[in-house]
Amino acid sequence: MSVLRRVGLALFAPVLAVVVAVVISSAVMAALQVDPLRVFAVMVDFGDTPSQQVTAIVVVLNRAVPLFLAGLAVAIAFRMGLFNIGVEGQYRLATVLAAGVGAAVALPGPLHVLLIVVVAMAVAAIWAGIVAVLKVTRGVSEVISSIMLNVIALGIASYLLTGPLRGSPEGASIISTAEIPESGWMPSLNGVFGVLGLANPPRQLYGFLLVAVVVGVVIAVLLNRTRFGFDLRAAGLSPSAASASGVDSRAMVVKTMLLSGAVAGLIGMPDLLGSTHAYTTDFTSGLGFLGIAVALLGRNKPVGIALGALLFAFLDRSLVPLQIQDFPASVVTIIQGTIVLAVVVANEVARRVARRSAERGSGPAAAVAGDGSTGPGQSTGGPGAGGGEGTGAGVSRTTGAGQRTDERQETGA
Repeated sequence: MSVLRRVGLALFAPVLAVVVAVVISSAVMAALQVDPLRVFAVMVDFGDTPSQQVTAIVVVLNRAVPLFLAGLAVAIAFRMGLFNIGVEGQYRLATVLAAGVGAAVALPGPLHVLLIVVVAMAVAAIWAGIVAVLKVTRGVSEVISSIMLNVIALGIASYLLTGPLRGSPEGASIISTAEIPESGWMPSLNGVFGVLGLANPPRQLYGFLLVAVVVGVVIAVLLNRTRFGFDLRAAGLSPSAASASGVDSRAMVVKTMLLSGAVAGLIGMPDLLGSTHAYTTDFTSGLGFLGIAVALLGRNKPVGIALGALLFAFLDRSLVPLQIQDFPASVVTIIQGTIVLAVVVANEVARRVARRSAERGSGPAAAVAGDGSTGPGQSTGGPGAGGGEGTGAGVSRTTGAGQRTDERQETGA
């Protein structure tokens, strides 16, 4: 399959999902007697002056950074067939504890920021690890345990904010932790606008954007170019076959959830280190659940997740202009909801198109590999199954001929 065709198939599902979402949303708005063309015109209007336009772009980018990290955290678990719904509780608990630690210590700038980030990642990883331990030791579904731990995490965060870590005075309308000293702030990237000859906006572009890019690259390499990533995908596709080839599936569950939780701990860092410098009762919420939609739209690929995060950030930024123009804010919610529904259908359509294309182009054996439902070397139609080299051959020998030999010995044949 040519590179152009592969790219086309990769983009087919998300583009189809967005188109379907726009059509359905337009029909719903028309039924509510709201002009969809006017709504979309307001949404894409970034202002008349260069300063307004750059500010709108900064707002979208700042919103996209935590959404991208949330999508990555969810996607890591998805790649192994795990459903980490606990991202919401993991990042909220991690952020309040990181804010408390950051406000309680005084260190040189880089070390102070590093300490806050490490604390957040460690707390979220430990909280996600509880889900993994329950799954591998007691067989508890990660969906159920992570949902329940979300409630517990939010309760603990609320207790810490109103109790031991409270920094706001009594009677304050917004309760917050103590403010992190300036040495623990992340510098903004507004200097880039001057270099590019653009207007310097009043809002600060989060410096954590660079960290998010690095995290995305590291996760992409880890999942697609390392033995750990191969073991993760193999264990997700077939735990028994992975175990036969020497992969400890139970350990991979723990490692995957720890990694997913560690990335989840970064979700609150852009806002904490870039703008609020404290955890408050009105700190950004709901990013963990939006991360599920972003990961689905991006098909669990870092580049796709980045594009999905930008789309959802663009929709969130549209809320204020729509309200100013007296349009209902529920319009954005309708669009987001239809995108989530459409992407599920679009992914299934794209999977079937890819499978049929592979069947027409290379025969049954290539169809299995092109489907993406099996890992490298696990197809039984290829040459590796008969004694070739690699992990796939080892799985075939152990799970196929090896079992038949044992059966003959037991029966005395």
